[in-house]
Amino acid sequence: MAITIKSQKEIELMRESCRLLADVFQNLENEVKPGMSTMEVNILGDKLIRAHGCIPNFLHYEGYPASICVSVNDEIVHGIPKKNHILKEGDIVSLDAGLIYKGYHSDMARTFGIGEISEDARLLIERTKQSFFDGIKFAKEGNHLFDISNAIDASISRYGYGIVKELVGHGIGTHLHEDPQIPNFAQKKKGPRLQAGMTIAVEPMINLGGADVEWLDDDWTVVTADGSISAHYENTILITDGEPEILTLY
Repeated sequence: MAITIKSQKEIELMRESCRLLADVFQNLENEVKPGMSTMEVNILGDKLIRAHGCIPNFLHYEGYPASICVSVNDEIVHGIPKKNHILKEGDIVSLDAGLIYKGYHSDMARTFGIGEISEDARLLIERTKQSFFDGIKFAKEGNHLFDISNAIDASISRYGYGIVKELVGHGIGTHLHEDPQIPNFAQKKKGPRLQAGMTIAVEPMINLGGADVEWLDDDWTVVTADGSISAHYENTILITDGEPEILTLY
């Protein structure tokens, strides 16, 4: 699949898809609390997406069984919601989800604490978010794609955290995953040149410990190999002829 350049009409549809998703996330972050099951989080997210007249794009995607990926503590991404997985004080939870609005996809992720969390967890979440913003300083027409990757790596490597290499960002539009792939770690090549009208999802996934990961027996949930906690921060962004536009902020 070639990299797609969106027309002005397509950009407006992407903006609205992302605006609606950001509203879903804002509501989720306000509602998620100790004592909720990860399945309850998923059910709430699904209802919020459908209340906007949209479709959750993760549900049944390549067989994924839920609308919201709910990943807790050492779960990096693609955690499957469960009725018996109860969120408790001190946990950190990563929510990753998207929706389809008039044929156009949006995608975002946030990690946040449940009640009071450790200082290590707070810093990991904060620094993962900062690495996203350090990366998209280079998300400008005329720069190269891997300028973003190299900046995320430089932002994180000073702390000794593990940068997940098996999972990367991606293009997005009429499909959830389009070209190009966007690594969160340094690259030797430049990658394709960025052009106005590209819409991409940039999503650093950072582990407190090592970079190694494992897949659980459900074939979806990705966890840190050493059991350390992990944080995830993702936005869908638009490349313009000036500064990038973050479409999924709230």
